[in-house]
Amino acid sequence: MPPPVDEEIDLYEVLEIEKGASKIEIKKAYHKAALAHHPDKVAEDDRAEAETRFKAAKQAYEILSDDDKRHMYDTHGMAAFDPSRGGMGGEGPDIDDIFAQMFGGMGGFGGMPGMGGMGGMPGGRNVPRKGRSVEQEYEVSLEELYKGKTTKFSSTKNIICNMCKGSGGKQGAKSNSCAVCNGRGAKQVLRQVGPGLVTQETVPCGNCSGSGQVIPEKHRCKKCKGKKVVETRNVLELYIPRGARQGERIVLAGEADQVPDQEPGDIIFTLTETQHDVFERAGADLRAELKVSLVEALTGFNRVVITHLDGRGLKLNVQQPDGNVLRPGQILKIEGEGMPIKRSDARGDLYLVVDVEFPEDGWLKNDAAVQKLRDALPKDDKPEEKHEEVEEVDVEWDADMEDYGAGSGDPRAGGAEWEDDDEEAEGPQCATQ
Repeated sequence: MPPPVDEEIDLYEVLEIEKGASKIEIKKAYHKAALAHHPDKVAEDDRAEAETRFKAAKQAYEILSDDDKRHMYDTHGMAAFDPSRGGMGGEGPDIDDIFAQMFGGMGGFGGMPGMGGMGGMPGGRNVPRKGRSVEQEYEVSLEELYKGKTTKFSSTKNIICNMCKGSGGKQGAKSNSCAVCNGRGAKQVLRQVGPGLVTQETVPCGNCSGSGQVIPEKHRCKKCKGKKVVETRNVLELYIPRGARQGERIVLAGEADQVPDQEPGDIIFTLTETQHDVFERAGADLRAELKVSLVEALTGFNRVVITHLDGRGLKLNVQQPDGNVLRPGQILKIEGEGMPIKRSDARGDLYLVVDVEFPEDGWLKNDAAVQKLRDALPKDDKPEEKHEEVEEVDVEWDADMEDYGAGSGDPRAGGAEWEDDDEEAEGPQCATQ
C-alpha cells in the first residue's frame, strides 16, 4: 500500500530541520526521530501515537534523502506523491532499505560486490550509496591483546578534488554520457569460474571510472585530470582494546577512498592472533604448562613459575599437606589471571597444567643413595603374584629405541608387524605385544 499522503504535512518540520539541510543533517535528524518514536521503545499507551510519528519520519526521510524526490516535493509539495492526482505513488518506503542507506548495508537494486544498494530514480544511473570498504588482516600478539594497543600508520587514499569540487572539469564544462556503459557507471561482464562455467557480474565502468559521465579532454580539471579525485596521504590511529579477540573487526569509518556523490567506505581491520610460545587462549582464560622437578612434585615449592603477558612474575607457594603430591597433567587454577574482559574490570582465569620433569639417568651415584631414597619413599604394600614357573630376564637399558619406532618391524618397538608362518591362515594379521 502507498504511504498516506497528507498535503498539509511539512517534511522539514517532521524531522525538525531547515529547508536547506544537507543530506548528512537529514540522516542524523531521521536517526534521532526514529529512535525517539520507535513503537518498541515507548509505553504501550503511547504506542499508537509513536507509530504515527515514526511512519511520518520514515516518509520524510525517504523523500528528502533522494535528490529527485526532494526537488519534486519542494516544487509541488506532497501532491506530487498522491497516486490519485498523478503523482509518483507506488509502494511506501522499505524500512530495511532505509536502514541500509543509513548504515551502509547490502541490498537495494542489485549493488556491486562490496558496495551498498543502488539508489536513484528508475532508469537513471546506478550510484552506490556507499563507496567500497577496504578490508585487511592485522596481526597482533597475545601480549598486545592483553594490554591493549594504539598504533599510528600512514594511509594513502583518494579525496575529492578541491579545485573542481569533484566535477572533473573546468568551471562550466559539460560532461557527456559515457558511451561504454550508457551513463550507468557500471557494466555487466562474464567471468569464467570453471571449465565451461561462466558467471555474470557487475563491475565499475573503466572508461568513466564508474561515474557514468565523460568530460572532453580539453575541458578537464588541470589538477585531477578529469578523475574528480586526487591522492593524498594522512596518518590514521588504530586502537585495539584490552581483551580483543581473534577475528574481531575494528572499523575506521569513512577512511576509505572518496568518490563523488557517495559516502566514503570504511577501512576494516580483522585481528589475527599470532601463536604464543607460552600461553594458549580459550576465550577469557589462559593455559600454560607448569614444569616442576620430581622433588617439587613430591615436596612442594615456593618460587616464581611463569612470566605473565604484562611482564609480571607469578609466584606460587605450593605446599603438600598430608603428603599430597603433584601429578603429571594435574591442573592448578589461578583466578583472575586470565585475559581482560572488554568493557569491564573482570578477567578470566589462568590454568597451569603440571609437567613433572624426571631427573637424568645416573643421578643416583651409589647403593647407599638408592637405599636412602627407598627408605624415604612409601613402601609398596601390594602382594607379589604367585606363579608356578618364574624366569628371570634381562633388559637392555642402553638400546637406542629412536631407531625402532612403531611400525618399523623391530620387536623392541610398539606396533611391530609379525609374519604368520601359516600361509593358509585367514583374516587380518595381528600385532603381538
